[in-house]
Amino acid sequence: MKRSKKLHTKFIFITGGVLSSLGKGLAAASMGALLEARGLRVTFLKLDPYINVDPGTMNPFQHGEVYVTEDGAETDLDLGHYERFTSASMNAKNNYTSGKIYYSVITKERKGVYLGGTVQIIPHVTDEIKSCILDLAGPQIDVAIVEVGGTVGDIESLPFLEAIRQLRYDLGRENTLYIHLTFVPYIKTAGELKTKPTQHSVKELRAIGIQPDILLCRTDRFLPPEIKKKIALFCNVDEDAVITAKDVDCIYEIPLIFHQEGLDEKIVELLNIWTREPDLSVWQEIVRKYKNPKDNVTIAIVGKYVNLKDSYKSLNEALTHGGLANDLRVDLKFVSADELTPENIEETLREVDGILVPGGFGIRGIEGKFLAIKYARTHKIPFFGICLGMQLMVIEFTRNVLKWEEAHSTEFDKNTPYPIIYLMKEWYNPRKGCIEKRDETCDLGGTMRLGSYPCKLLRGSKVWKAYGCDEISERHRHRYEFNLVYREALEKAGLKVVGISPDEKLVEIVELEDHPWFIGVQFHPEFKSKPSAAHPLFKDFIRAAYEYKKQRKERN
Repeated sequence: MKRSKKLHTKFIFITGGVLSSLGKGLAAASMGALLEARGLRVTFLKLDPYINVDPGTMNPFQHGEVYVTEDGAETDLDLGHYERFTSASMNAKNNYTSGKIYYSVITKERKGVYLGGTVQIIPHVTDEIKSCILDLAGPQIDVAIVEVGGTVGDIESLPFLEAIRQLRYDLGRENTLYIHLTFVPYIKTAGELKTKPTQHSVKELRAIGIQPDILLCRTDRFLPPEIKKKIALFCNVDEDAVITAKDVDCIYEIPLIFHQEGLDEKIVELLNIWTREPDLSVWQEIVRKYKNPKDNVTIAIVGKYVNLKDSYKSLNEALTHGGLANDLRVDLKFVSADELTPENIEETLREVDGILVPGGFGIRGIEGKFLAIKYARTHKIPFFGICLGMQLMVIEFTRNVLKWEEAHSTEFDKNTPYPIIYLMKEWYNPRKGCIEKRDETCDLGGTMRLGSYPCKLLRGSKVWKAYGCDEISERHRHRYEFNLVYREALEKAGLKVVGISPDEKLVEIVELEDHPWFIGVQFHPEFKSKPSAAHPLFKDFIRAAYEYKKQRKERN
């Protein structure tokens, strides 16, 4: 690949060392926020080293949530951070896995693209990776931030690291920047910060041919000048390029910490970009609200992946955003649906101000979710059902109000006499302008309704008032749908369809009459919420939870 003579887009490559879960995604998102605050246009790419083509079929306990983009791509959860921290819009091109790269290379080999040559990691796989990275470039993008998943030293990520190593030669030093995130532990017994893990991590990176330009040092305190000087000396970087990535209570404080440490100034200096001074007032206001709430509410999340908070990353953040919009702190109470019983439900949920049942797949835990839904309905507690939570809300109502006790979803009982939730064989996809068909014999990744779909709202409904408009578009990730055969019976009993597709074949939102706030949505509103612009439904849900809390206090 020839060195580019003219390139508008500059590239930042972020790697991680020492250990996993240091926060490369949040670091990348925060850099994007700082560069946008300086007037630059940014985009992102997450390179994941696992062999899965995408995270769509991975267990949330292993990988966390699956983030869905507007175009229906199932992606890594870090793309959620990118969209929440910046105005960048993610799509399928913003997340590549080793599986996706190898699949493309093997497909080309089968088609004879390589003209009978021996297909190898270098140059074929690395060229494929470089092509995906360079696809980000364009006149509308000033800086592309590329995050390499995994930890330096892992065998899986070597092709990605080799590809970004080559790109410095291809694009030139003025167009590429290497940032390495490491760990600087504080050893209490010795009373010292230890730099050796960082030194060894940089040594590993340099052995592959990459010399980092900036080091982000994850630690629980600000690094003193002498420690920064030591790290700079042994890792061969400028002293002002050693940046403290300090632990924070509020993740939206990270851009402010990085700016305080001079990260954005160093980035534009090394990339030779002229920018204005950053306007960080939005982030300052977010942090102010987060740290100085007028009160708090407690929301119970009743799910089956509650032992790993990353399983509901976007959901947790959207609830926080709803709190920020109401000047409230949102305390999350994670309740394992498997462990919820008629005997302990009163003790578990009586002090909460709102109950949320999120999306999920499989039958495990649904009886506990039914209990939580019924408790919220009968005790007039604000309730929010999302995706599977909405489906279970409809089934619970059918069983206990209509008294159709055998009502179920065909996902869990194929022989139910009342298939309230069922598998549609085909539906219209307005985004693609065609009929989508579901073939139950195909792989799991091809049987879902994914991405953005429009929805008409019923005037006068709670959701219509929350959104303040007649039509919306939201992101989906599910297989089963509300069965319109039962709409009339449910609406007569008080459960209204208040959101439906323009062709009136796909039910999107249901709402219970004679209840302060009892709403279920088939889509995932959490994917479109930002700290500076809370999603209307989360904002309204938290408002309703606070009203319920005040009323409960008055009663007591």
